Amino acid sequence: MKIRGCTLRDVPAILVVTRASDIASLGEPDWSEAEVVETLTAPNHDPAVDSWLAFVPDGDADGGADRGADGDPIAWAYVDNPQRGVRDNVEVYAVPERGTKAYGPLLDLAIARVADRARDAGHPEVTLRAGAIASETVYLAVLQDKGFRFVKRHARMNRALTGAERAPEGHAVRPVRDEDLPRFHEVLELAFADTPDYQPTPYETWREAVRRLPSVSFDEWFVYEDGGEIVGVLQSADQAVEHGEGWVKNLAVLRTHRKRGIGGALLRTAFAAYAAKGRTSAGLGVDLTNPTGAYQLYADTGMTVTFAADMYERTVTASPSSSAAT
Repeated sequence: MKIRGCTLRDVPAILVVTRASDIASLGEPDWSEAEVVETLTAPNHDPAVDSWLAFVPDGDADGGADRGADGDPIAWAYVDNPQRGVRDNVEVYAVPERGTKAYGPLLDLAIARVADRARDAGHPEVTLRAGAIASETVYLAVLQDKGFRFVKRHARMNRALTGAERAPEGHAVRPVRDEDLPRFHEVLELAFADTPDYQPTPYETWREAVRRLPSVSFDEWFVYEDGGEIVGVLQSADQAVEHGEGWVKNLAVLRTHRKRGIGGALLRTAFAAYAAKGRTSAGLGVDLTNPTGAYQLYADTGMTVTFAADMYERTVTASPSSSAAT
């Protein structure tokens, strides 16, 4: 087995892995090409050292059209911490059966890299988080062997779109304008500040991350105004367009304006926008421990859980500084 860092030229090989993994665990492909590109070009991410592909060398596999100079791609992993905060994330995907032997080596690389990233960011230690679906028993066993412990559950939710969806009347919802973006970001920061996993993101860091996206449909970003002030926002993403799905990346309402129907109005406006473009479904992810009652809001707008992922975490101590090492 060969493991090396990634480049953008590896996107097709990565999709081979993610699609095989998704079909095995979810029943259908989930990752899109745009999502892979977004991951490899994210802030604070160097694909050469922050993501890895594992291959079966020539002679160790049964061949196939996906084989390149490195052999068949069988697993992919990456670490993700755009804010350089005290929590890092690792994701590992493997081709069923053939790729599971890469779980351990890839996690070892990720843990070592996170230790270096913690040192470089000035953190004495960080929390490293990983997600897994309950059916991924082999991966779960490896996670636990590497010191990860269960902390909570996330869910993917979805609802079908019929084409008859309409934006609700009587609500001051409109698409975002360029001059709104600083306030849009401010509402995101203020609204998420009372959630357990909040990590502050400066405006320029957030704006640069948006600029790096392969595509952005700003006509699917919405703001809710009260007295001329933006108090709620909905940020969509193009990550599931190729599946005919509109995707709600972030929904945020200021604490002082919650329980007034603002979140529901933003969601229904987004559903109508997706349907008008021919999308057949709308989806999002939710932390089931979110104290704002997000899950119930989504359920009230007709969304149902399609699958859940358990979140595991462990502490990683920063690597010694180069001066200490010498």
